[in-house]
Amino acid sequence: MSATLIVRHPVSDYATWRKVYDGPEVASLHTKYGVSNARVGQAPDDANDVVVTHDFASTADAQGFAADPGLKQAMESAGVAGAPRIEIFELV
Repeated sequence: MSATLIVRHPVSDYATWRKVYDGPEVASLHTKYGVSNARVGQAPDDANDVVVTHDFASTADAQGFAADPGLKQAMESAGVAGAPRIEIFELV
């Protein structure tokens, strides 16, 4: 069953975060877990309040992505300023 992963977190600086998100480390994670339809949003009143959604072919792929140590490392180097809220939903 396909799944959508939603991540919301504050970042220290959106431009810095975006450079890491668009970079090769995150791209390799997207490829490894088959991310499709990746989307990024910002709160209208705070550009450093970021939400990201990714679609996956399976819940297992979404869970693997969320648990991958490379994701945590990327978040740290991108300046994620607080604990991310990560949720996974199966599409019905």
